[in-house]
Amino acid sequence: MAPVAAVTRWRLLLVLSAAGFGAMGTPKPPNILLLLMDDMGWGDLGVYGEPSRETPNLDRMAAEGMLFPNFYSANPLCSPSRAALLTGRLPIRNGFYTTNGHARNAYTPQEIVGGIPDGEHLLPELLKGAGYASKIVGKWHLGHRPQFHPLKHGFDEWFGSPNCHFGPYDNRARPNIPVYRDWEMVGRYYEEFPINLQTGEANLTQVYLQEALDFMKRQQVAQRPFFLYWAIDGTHAPVYASRPFLGTSRRGRYGDAVREIDDSVGKILSLLRDLRITENTFVFFTSDNGAALISAPKQGGSNGPFLCGKQTTFEGGMREPAIAWWPGRIPAGQVSHQLGSVMDLFTTSLALAGLAPPSDRVIDGLDLLPAMLRGQLTDRPIFYYRGNTLMAVTLGQYKAHFWTWTNSWEEFRQGIDFCPGQNVSGVTTHTQEEHTKLPLIFHLGRDPGERYPLSFASTEYLDALRGVTLVVQQHQKTLVPGQPQLNVCNQAVMAWTPEAFCSAPPWPRSLAWAACSSENEGSSLAPPCLPPTRWSMARLSWKSREMPWSQDRRWLSWTICWPLAEPCGRRVSCWASCRPRCWSA
Repeated sequence: MAPVAAVTRWRLLLVLSAAGFGAMGTPKPPNILLLLMDDMGWGDLGVYGEPSRETPNLDRMAAEGMLFPNFYSANPLCSPSRAALLTGRLPIRNGFYTTNGHARNAYTPQEIVGGIPDGEHLLPELLKGAGYASKIVGKWHLGHRPQFHPLKHGFDEWFGSPNCHFGPYDNRARPNIPVYRDWEMVGRYYEEFPINLQTGEANLTQVYLQEALDFMKRQQVAQRPFFLYWAIDGTHAPVYASRPFLGTSRRGRYGDAVREIDDSVGKILSLLRDLRITENTFVFFTSDNGAALISAPKQGGSNGPFLCGKQTTFEGGMREPAIAWWPGRIPAGQVSHQLGSVMDLFTTSLALAGLAPPSDRVIDGLDLLPAMLRGQLTDRPIFYYRGNTLMAVTLGQYKAHFWTWTNSWEEFRQGIDFCPGQNVSGVTTHTQEEHTKLPLIFHLGRDPGERYPLSFASTEYLDALRGVTLVVQQHQKTLVPGQPQLNVCNQAVMAWTPEAFCSAPPWPRSLAWAACSSENEGSSLAPPCLPPTRWSMARLSWKSREMPWSQDRRWLSWTICWPLAEPCGRRVSCWASCRPRCWSA
């Protein structure tokens, strides 16, 4: 990679010189801050038209930087989107999808077997080549098992959790989600890190803020370029905010969470000013997917004029707020109509560091520096995947849907609605409708809400169809899907104290590592349920030297039994009839 990196550094110098700040010699690689929100919608910020105007710091960030109104997630769900950001690759390539059902969304619950593959090169791992120190604060969501730990994939530090703050659980059938500092588990949500579901009070955003500020101060003292991935989750249901912010928003509890995040971003940018490193620090703010309208209005945000929300491949599920900030480098007060993607943050960050992306694989992310520094736009498609299915593609102003659906009739009748109040006949369907022969095509400039498909007989439709068809054919011709990581669930991989032993276990509840050796583990062909007499044996060992996720220093070893692995999404009916039993302890 060294010769390519040298060329890339030279190209970067040319870009920087063109921007007016490369004349004094080789610039120090800029610090990189990626601020990734959780389930925050396009319409949640004042600068995007939210009428309460309760985000003064983010609005100022946009005024001092560049707004991207056409910026997209790589998936309408948390885990695949985050995997795409850190690898620069579509989830269908990096394995963050499932083949258990057509167009089925999947993520990493506690019992998932898979996670980020070792063969994927993550951004912090590559940035080490340019001397960066890196830290993740908040939600990882790329796998729970030890081999998926963020410090095994390039990060130097971590404070946060492998999952979202779901819960509370009973710590028997299911544990509360653990929180880690680097390799050590330091507590669990709803225990050492309380969240009051009745009031919405939690201090987590303040904790995450302090982690970010401390890291930046330490790296500035060390005079080392840093990469901070601030992936907080206060706007994910159940939403939370600390006491000073509760009850302060006109939007209710969700607005309280947004106000606290806005205040925190303001403090982060203020510290950069105090440290006098704003001109050597690139900051990008965005979200992992659209607002979860299923939780709205009390626990979910706004997707502005766009259709539906999280879990769907309509615009509301994948178009995100996005702001780039780099004072003295990115012209202030600009709006870029470049089609952008969270995957672009991978490629752009490498370009900032003077590094080339890996050349042995397809990288879907685009380098946004030409758009940010020179206003140069690049034609590119946006692919909308749901599971292993290409649902839609946007090219220029036109979006073509090859499949449409929101969720099943069964879920919808139970009150689960991804598009509340937004029924569009023939579009927001509750059955999977195929349009591969004649895609539904919308002009997103005139019709951002995807309510008026172009007439099949119109010249405009036929011209758009020709362009989209060529792009899709080229994409599918070269597509090599990664091994699906989200197919198989097994409760043995959860960081939990097994219920099978006894109701009052003599060991600490903070058991944080389990290794399951199963004849079916990792297989997508595992049966959905098994006779109660068939079990796979697993050995659980606990020693901090060997099990770095463990909090306790004592050695404990048991032989226990677990049901065989099963396809994810079917565990409810299976685990109701299949209970673990133990031969020895």
